[in-house]
Amino acid sequence: MTTIKFNDSFQKLKTYCEAENFKGWDPYDGMNSKIFQALPLKHWDLARLAWIQGFKRSPINFRKALLVPKEHNSKGVALFLLGYCRLYQAALNGKTDFGSQAELLKQIKQITQLLLDMKVETCSGACWGYNFDWQARRLFLFKKNTPTVVATAFAIEALAESYNITKDVKVLEVITSSADFVIKDLSRTPHKDGFLFSYSIQDGNNTVINASLLGAKILSLVYGFTKDESYKKLAATAVKTACELQAEDGSWIYGLLPVQSWIDSFHTGFNLDAIETYQQQTGDTSFQNYRDKGWQYYTDNFFEPDGKPKYYHNKTYPIDIHCPAQVIVTASKLKQFQNHKELLEKTLNWTIDNMQSKKGYFYYQVKKGMSSKISYMRWSNAFMFNAMAHYYLES
Repeated sequence: MTTIKFNDSFQKLKTYCEAENFKGWDPYDGMNSKIFQALPLKHWDLARLAWIQGFKRSPINFRKALLVPKEHNSKGVALFLLGYCRLYQAALNGKTDFGSQAELLKQIKQITQLLLDMKVETCSGACWGYNFDWQARRLFLFKKNTPTVVATAFAIEALAESYNITKDVKVLEVITSSADFVIKDLSRTPHKDGFLFSYSIQDGNNTVINASLLGAKILSLVYGFTKDESYKKLAATAVKTACELQAEDGSWIYGLLPVQSWIDSFHTGFNLDAIETYQQQTGDTSFQNYRDKGWQYYTDNFFEPDGKPKYYHNKTYPIDIHCPAQVIVTASKLKQFQNHKELLEKTLNWTIDNMQSKKGYFYYQVKKGMSSKISYMRWSNAFMFNAMAHYYLES
């Protein structure tokens, strides 16, 4: 892939996202519909589930007609912040195709404040949730702004990168307080000698492996600033538990419930990223073999020879935009970018050719049948923005 092709693609994406002020729709935001909220159906779990899945699966976007507003999503905002921090690092190295140091610093400060303003204030420490109600099967309902470890982990990593650039003390105070959210507000499900952190403060999704590792990631990042050994010890226990759940071939299932036994690409990437974050922040490399085995499985099983990314280990479709985006970020975190540059270049090239609109945004999913070419700000554009910023810096 030529530099011209990459720069043109990334500039179109950057221009689109900035013009939208980083607001947009989401695959799961159907219950933000003002029409649905006015109906008694909102009190019935099956109706909520059908409504959300209808929006998520439809290749036709009904959101404008059904009065779903474009909004900021905390995880999406965090991903944009991470991306701008990478562009700032590139500018320090003299690479200013996407902004000068001054321009990028201004954007970093503005997005940092936006993310801080979205913080949920109801827990023991700093945390974030999503901007919509989310019905997961018939298992549970997460109300809008219910804090989750996933949204919080992305926010804390982004704020940590922002703090390293701006040295804003109020940002550091928010970062360090997030450890209390993990320790005091998340539940722990025992497993052998360890435990899994819950997905949220609300019961219902308590045995998701990547979510538990993201809890460990938050503690690891806070440890990097505070050197509080209790954070390191707790994070190590969660990482050890997740590594014990890794299969012999290096794979991880999504979670421990019977309905969570799939193996997919981007959650594997999340797991590896979290383990590596723990190792880098604490200096404890005792989980290196699990990381290496997982990375080998990741690169061997989720990409076709032409770079086409696969969703699952045993089938390709639907091709989700998270899959090509996350492998770039994970390769960067694991310092494997140069070793796998051919794979990453092929995958990004395929993604630009097959999943980017002429308007600049990226599509949600490619399917065998009718694909979903809806623009989703968090799920598609924020993930690709962060990935392409990493690619630009690494290249």
